[in-house]
Amino acid sequence: MDAIRALLESQPLFTLFLTVALGYVVGEISIKGVSLGSGAVLFVGLAIGGFAPKAAPPALLGTLGLLLFLYGIGIQYGAQFFKGLTSADGIRANAAAAFGVVGSGCVSLALVPLFGVKLDESLGMFAGSGTSTATLQAIIAAMKSDGAAVGYSVAYPFGVAGPILIIYILSALLKAKIERPPEKLIETAEIAVRNPALNGLRLADLRAKLPAGVVIAAVRREHRNQLPSEDLTLQTDDVLLTTAMDPAVLQDVAALCGEMHPGRMTKHREDLDYARVFASSRAVVGHPLGDLRFPEGVVCSIAHVRRGDADIMPSPDLILEFGDRVGLLVNRAHVKAIRKFFGDSIKGTAELSFISIGAGAAAGLLVGMIPLPIPGIGKLTLGLAALLLVALYLGKTRRFGPFVWTMPLSANLVLRNFGLTIFLAQVGIASGPKFFATVGATGVSFLLYGVVILVALVVITAIFCLWVFKLPFDMTVGVLSGATGNPAILAFANRVAPTERPDLGYAMIFPSMTIVKILFAQIAVALAGG
Repeated sequence: MDAIRALLESQPLFTLFLTVALGYVVGEISIKGVSLGSGAVLFVGLAIGGFAPKAAPPALLGTLGLLLFLYGIGIQYGAQFFKGLTSADGIRANAAAAFGVVGSGCVSLALVPLFGVKLDESLGMFAGSGTSTATLQAIIAAMKSDGAAVGYSVAYPFGVAGPILIIYILSALLKAKIERPPEKLIETAEIAVRNPALNGLRLADLRAKLPAGVVIAAVRREHRNQLPSEDLTLQTDDVLLTTAMDPAVLQDVAALCGEMHPGRMTKHREDLDYARVFASSRAVVGHPLGDLRFPEGVVCSIAHVRRGDADIMPSPDLILEFGDRVGLLVNRAHVKAIRKFFGDSIKGTAELSFISIGAGAAAGLLVGMIPLPIPGIGKLTLGLAALLLVALYLGKTRRFGPFVWTMPLSANLVLRNFGLTIFLAQVGIASGPKFFATVGATGVSFLLYGVVILVALVVITAIFCLWVFKLPFDMTVGVLSGATGNPAILAFANRVAPTERPDLGYAMIFPSMTIVKILFAQIAVALAGG
């Protein structure tokens, strides 16, 4: 054992990645559908740190990991976050979550005078109950102590499992019945014009009569397929290639125009063929579809965009992102030119603009250094919370001049999850010795404190969501997931309420509540005199 301990303490990078590997093995263990996921890395780190007290890698590694995590979150959720701040439901949801976060923070502070808990440990339990690694980092930086990591690690398991249990209880008590919506897949139909009332009608006038969300992608006339133009005058027996998200809507269009007539267009591709390309060129990424200018002489129309696992109907204001798969109707002679225009490179979608990442992160760190005067408290710096705010703004802006701030979704997920893992591993190893000393001295009391803080966070948020602001149940579980923060909670919420609203609630809440938690912790430290 001494030889293993010596190896771990002499090779901190080896120890770091061993912790990551073992942490994910433990994190995949599921007990009745609940698993710790990446959070298990922290506990493995604590165990290794307790066994080999001098094995901790440099703290800068942990800070770098958290920076990558927060930057990725901001870039991905920027648009949803700012949209949520301006919508009625978004304002209510943020207010409900803020009441819950501040309430749980006050409970954690009450532990200091009532039970003699140290401030850094109580704030660490506050961060752990909310599964907020960014808050943990802010507390450690403000107090220059690793006691917060001890409280964090004690409360973290309840921060993951507790909200899942409470969401399950709420679902059972309220008997919420939510039907799973259909998958977001674009439906296509060929519809023949047989309605005499449409003969001689301009295509632009027909579009005004169609239900919302219907797109006419192509027209077949006299055995030739062509792209639609606003001035095209309809004739009897024209065939319209029509797309929509809802097949029932296409039935309504067929009833208006004439009848379904499948096969006539898709079997004849001499004039127009279907091609799918990857958006990887900077000439298209970050630009709205309405601003794209195809190469001279190219006949082309965008039929749909697929992002992640969902189809998106094309619209002039839809902004392309790296990795989008764009479905096109294009003349076969122009396929090569259009592929070059969009880039169409899988490798290209995986390449990141490290200039943009470096500039964005540097700007966030610079803003985080600016001291902000707060009356009665003094001057505070936002630190990495400012980086998150800057990343949210860049994620909303998406592009500025030559800088494309967004990144492929797959790359974003890998980057931020890797960063979070490195942070948890480094903090766990560094905090291991003190963790075991503290738990050995306090017994189960810290565990109970963590439960109380967590229950305050979830119950207060749920009360304001459901009974004060009257938010729908599926939105509420998304808000609870964002207020507590762990993706495992969101995954469970999506099973309980399989609609879009849990994801939307999480996106609107998670960034703002991360900032609220960080600010609460910093203000508490400042009021206590550091």
